[in-house]
Amino acid sequence: MGTDAHAHARVSKERNKYNELLSSVKRTERVSDIEIEEKLKKLRRLIVLYGIPTSPPNLRPLVWKLLLKVHDMSSHDFLRLVSRGRSPVADKIRNDASRTLKSDSDFQTCVGEQKLIRLLDAFAWRTEERGDGESLYVQGMNVLAAPFLYVQPTELEAFNCFARFIELTCPLYVLPTLEGVHRGLRLVDKCLQIVDAKLYSHLRRHNLTAEIYAFPCELVFHGAHTPLSLTPHTTLAAVLTLSACTPPLDQVLCLWDFLLAFGPHMNVLCVIAQVLLMRDDLLATSSPMKLLRMFPPLDAQPIISIAVTLVRDIPEDVSGGLEDTNLCS
Repeated sequence: MGTDAHAHARVSKERNKYNELLSSVKRTERVSDIEIEEKLKKLRRLIVLYGIPTSPPNLRPLVWKLLLKVHDMSSHDFLRLVSRGRSPVADKIRNDASRTLKSDSDFQTCVGEQKLIRLLDAFAWRTEERGDGESLYVQGMNVLAAPFLYVQPTELEAFNCFARFIELTCPLYVLPTLEGVHRGLRLVDKCLQIVDAKLYSHLRRHNLTAEIYAFPCELVFHGAHTPLSLTPHTTLAAVLTLSACTPPLDQVLCLWDFLLAFGPHMNVLCVIAQVLLMRDDLLATSSPMKLLRMFPPLDAQPIISIAVTLVRDIPEDVSGGLEDTNLCS
């Protein structure tokens, strides 16, 4: 059997494993919470072992909704929010939407600016109606919304996935203070010191911590894939956007399969994995900041493999902080 035939057989086997599990979910009308969690556990195992196959095209959208537990979606509520038009933060949204994943032609063709604006305006209205006027929109939410709009077949599904993700999974990431992001940055330093003391010490000798080489740069939040002269301080961008700011988009989706399955806190280890993949170059240079300003193109599989390995190296007192929902919520 040739290489192509082997690859086709492997993909078919992976697809069948997903279809078998998802079919059992569809067949089950009444299941207990324990049974649901058991099926989700199996689903997460499939994701870490195989990733999510790109075919059939409805597989990833379905899996993401299952992982986020997005079931009942009201088109009436969504259309009502959309009908309210420009939100109080409309200018900020339009400014950021115009540069979101600008260099990704697939995203611009399939999603474009107007869908992103509609979703973010609707979410701002939803947030205001819930009484949180200070957190209608922060820069960076545009990049977090982009994968949902790209993956989900309808704006309704994308909106509900995004709302669920922001409100229940990582609300501190989108506070004006970026509290969750700064907690994540501190954990990047703490975990890097544990897993690679030599690299950590090298960066410290150059007065570099995650907070410093991620220190405020307005462009970081715009999510644009920009040239070096306009490049955001990438660690902050990677933590804030769960690595969605690092191209290519197809690899972002593979990484997000993993993050949605195991929690956004795992992005801390994924960011460290990206730094470790640059380890030799960082240790060899007297100007590591120049390298840290621009991560190389995302390659999800080695990043996930390293992150999973790192989990075993983190002691309980630190891993407890990593898994603490207060990191994100």
